[in-house]
Amino acid sequence: MAKILIVDDSMLTRTTLRRILEEAGHEVVGEARDGVEALSMYTNKRPDLVTMDLTMPKTDGMEAIQNIINRFPDARIVVISAIGHKIKVLEAIESGAKNYIIKPFDSNKVLWVLHKVLTNS
Repeated sequence: MAKILIVDDSMLTRTTLRRILEEAGHEVVGEARDGVEALSMYTNKRPDLVTMDLTMPKTDGMEAIQNIINRFPDARIVVISAIGHKIKVLEAIESGAKNYIIKPFDSNKVLWVLHKVLTNS
């Protein structure tokens, strides 16, 4: 299964995503609380996929997406955010995110989207 990096400033969201992913057989290789930690962890761990919140301290998710994609153009990032505004969704996709899930999320939706991104289907 896939190695996944979770990026979200909410401990509850990180814990929930970790449980969903690990129960599905994925390996969570790290949990970052902001975009600065995300880039560092991505560089060191080279996960197969990143789940990325948009609203975080220090470096927000949009900037983190751009920083990761600039250094690693093949990175697969899925945004998981409470911001559901069409403009933000489009900005995230244009910045390099492969898909977008709006919070609150359910485990089936998360696993379906991540599968689609991981298999490029």
